[in-house]
Amino acid sequence: MANGDTHNLGIGYLLWIFGFMGAHRFYYGRPITGTIWFLTLGLVGIGWLIDLLLMPSLDRSADLRYVSGPVSYNITWILLTFVGVLGIHRIYMGKYLTGLIYFLTGGLFFFGVLYDFWTLNDQIGEANTARD
Repeated sequence: MANGDTHNLGIGYLLWIFGFMGAHRFYYGRPITGTIWFLTLGLVGIGWLIDLLLMPSLDRSADLRYVSGPVSYNITWILLTFVGVLGIHRIYMGKYLTGLIYFLTGGLFFFGVLYDFWTLNDQIGEANTARD
């Protein structure tokens, strides 16, 4: 599959509302700065506000970097961000066993959810290329 409009600027801004936790940074494939935002509350709010202006650039960069396909980055990220401990995002990607494990263990005691925040874009990309 070719690169395409894998990420949505509207979803990015929705996650930016929770940006002091770094959700939008993880969404756009920036796990290191996402973690920094999470630990510092968006660099004490300053980085979070600056990101308001950087969002279009982050969106374009993610669209060029990731592979489109049947598994939607947008749906998967919304599921992870808002109900990740239930494992629904994993079930959506076709990972039924780990989705059930997440459901029964609170996202593997939340550590699995943290792992998914770091790696979800790559997991989706793999799922999309495997279905070619």
